[in-house]
Amino acid sequence: MGRNSKTLLRKFHQARWDEEIIFELSVPGERGILVPRAEDGIRAEVGDGISVIPNNLKREKPAGLPEINQMRVLRHFMRLSQETLGADIAPDIGEGTCTMKYSPKVQEHLAARHPGMVEIHPLQDENTIQGILEIYYKLEQFLKEISGLTYFSLQPSSGSQAIYANASIVRAYHASRGDNKRDEIITTMFSHPVDAAAPATAGYKVITLMPGENGYPDLGAMKDALSERTAGIFITNPEDTGIYNSTIDEYVKAAHDVGALCSYDQANANGLLGIARAKEAGFDLCHFNIHKTFSAPHGCMGPAMGAIGVTKELGEYLPVPRVKFDGKKYYLDYKRPKSIGRVRCFFGNTPLALKAYAWIMQHGADGLKEAAEISVLNNNYMEKKIREIPGVVVKYAEGKRRLEQVRYSWEKLMEDVGVGTDDVERRMVDYGLPHYFQSHHPHVVPEPFTLEPCESYSKDDIDEFVAVMRQISKEAHEDPELVRNAPHNAPIHNIPMPVIFDPEEMATTWRKYKRMKGIK
Repeated sequence: MGRNSKTLLRKFHQARWDEEIIFELSVPGERGILVPRAEDGIRAEVGDGISVIPNNLKREKPAGLPEINQMRVLRHFMRLSQETLGADIAPDIGEGTCTMKYSPKVQEHLAARHPGMVEIHPLQDENTIQGILEIYYKLEQFLKEISGLTYFSLQPSSGSQAIYANASIVRAYHASRGDNKRDEIITTMFSHPVDAAAPATAGYKVITLMPGENGYPDLGAMKDALSERTAGIFITNPEDTGIYNSTIDEYVKAAHDVGALCSYDQANANGLLGIARAKEAGFDLCHFNIHKTFSAPHGCMGPAMGAIGVTKELGEYLPVPRVKFDGKKYYLDYKRPKSIGRVRCFFGNTPLALKAYAWIMQHGADGLKEAAEISVLNNNYMEKKIREIPGVVVKYAEGKRRLEQVRYSWEKLMEDVGVGTDDVERRMVDYGLPHYFQSHHPHVVPEPFTLEPCESYSKDDIDEFVAVMRQISKEAHEDPELVRNAPHNAPIHNIPMPVIFDPEEMATTWRKYKRMKGIK
């Protein structure tokens, strides 16, 4: 029986296995595969492959890996997969700010499984990796056109590392001018928290501006915070509320007037592709999250890629190496005396570069703009429906449109029946929806939840998601304990907090389990 055509709700109950962790399944001597010994001719040529390793790089004892046969390994992970919800199983609209797009499977075959990618090594001679260097070079050209900035680097392994690299470039720029008094970075409360964290890690004092009635700080507040000590502003636009600051160029000008640089966090760029660019707003630096805007899949702390772009004046500070083309050959340029150096090993997360390149090529310029327009259309359709649900509040900029996401609030539901966003999120699982993102801490918007349908989801997907939210609101008003005690149909039901400190109940890694148990 399919989904109820009237309510749009699904009957869902997730598999629950009393499954051991894989180390507990280990049986000494059991093998998943027997690796054949090298042939005599190979051994004569290269030796045993071990004796050439320096002693200080050898383990004192073998790695403590589980010993288990193939069939039991497959069964183990298939059971775990049945206890997992994600984008390939249900509409992942709830992961607001993360832009959970559908990543076309052809990209997986091209990038993740193709022997030319799987077997590539970054220490290969440049002549043997001309294809992937060409992909890097052309992807940079695409990003230059999309942002309007002059130079790009794909080396950072995440958006946060990209912002850290931009903070390092800001520092290097001012140092090259002998201007060492600039030790402050300005950001805003609803910019991504890493716009504060990365500059702080780079050694800056961070000033965070609070939102005004429009959801972003008043221009006067920005000017009051600016001084001769301001190194730069790091700002997301649209911010994580989905609200776009249409006067952002005035903020940039105010920063430039005091000699500061301006870095545009474009991780929320999905509603802007082909419509607005960093260049026209006057920014000196920007970054994109390749694994968000350009549909390389999320990996939960990796694999990711952050692309950083800069103006012509800042190009010499970009990380090394840079991918260059002399008209005949692609090569890696290390001769960059003013560079901030490496921000990670080698030159970037190669499979993600290929996936992003493929996604852009599939869409073309018109397709990218259409993706942005559909993203905004989906979001505004969904906002209208969510606003109608009893208990939902939308803060700031009353009467104005959001762009590609919205930060909602269950504040009214909490006031009326004592059911908050944690309760609603747990109850979602009972209807087969993975979860939603609440917001970064602190919760300036009370009882928050942030939704972003992007362009991947259909009207039918959105309607189903809204129907679940509406049903949970109804349940909260009629039987609040039902919602507060959720989930009921998940593999793990409502977990009392002390459980997370009990290694027999929950340990995120084998290493953590051993540490909690005092095992060496």
